[in-house]
Amino acid sequence: MYSVDEKGRVSLPSKLRKYVSTEANDTFVVTRGFEKCLFLYPIDEWNKLESNLRNLSSYDPQHRRFIRAILELAQESQLDSQARISIPPELREYANILNEVRIIGTLDKIELWNPKVYEEYKISQPESYESIASRVMR
Repeated sequence: MYSVDEKGRVSLPSKLRKYVSTEANDTFVVTRGFEKCLFLYPIDEWNKLESNLRNLSSYDPQHRRFIRAILELAQESQLDSQARISIPPELREYANILNEVRIIGTLDKIELWNPKVYEEYKISQPESYESIASRVMR
């Protein structure tokens, strides 16, 4: 678990920072994720996502809704000198992140979770890790 200070800043662990490319230049975009977590994208990964979003059709209502949902609360944030990232209040509210956060690296992005919400999410999953692994890793 990691602390969230009174200004909504979270220190990113060095074990995750070392995997962020130099092209990101300590700049991230934080936005709403799935299952009530937040996605924190290094800017170079965010630019790839934006490119994919541009390929969606503005004539398709589901595409429009998804684009609006992911971009509505998205905000750019720079790591400060103490390797902290600022999480905007409306995003903290969306993910119910108060004074503690669970930080999970997920290849192209980092997920930020309220620790209790994450535990409830894990418990609510109908399949075991092993069962999912046997299906998706064929």
